[in-house]
Amino acid sequence: MNDTETDWYGPEAATFGDRVAGARDAADMTQAQLARRLGVKKTTVRSWEEDLSEPRANKLSMMAGLLNVSIMWLLTGEGEGTASPADETTEAQDLSAILAELRAIRSEMRANSERAARLEKRLRLIVEQAERAEA
Repeated sequence: MNDTETDWYGPEAATFGDRVAGARDAADMTQAQLARRLGVKKTTVRSWEEDLSEPRANKLSMMAGLLNVSIMWLLTGEGEGTASPADETTEAQDLSAILAELRAIRSEMRANSERAARLEKRLRLIVEQAERAEA
């Protein structure tokens, strides 16, 4: 970063509320949507963004996850966060990574489903054998 660039969300340039608002905007969420997902009122989210209050640790953790930023970034501006408004991210790379992760999850889920079916079949056979032995 050169001298003419500003770290929009860094500790010198932004507050906690600025970072919450910026990350929420980057996640394409309204205050009402974020509030609903966190289980709080819209006025609560607004007060966080206006630096009138701060969330409890559990809501902070949930918010970081929903906004895809680190807790540390929300609190201090340091760590994994949202790109500055002037920065252009390569959305295609992000989408490819997300698709790859979804495919991996789907594959793992399929394997676990097959594993569960095999275990269920084994269990059913054991129960049937036990019932026949009792009869």
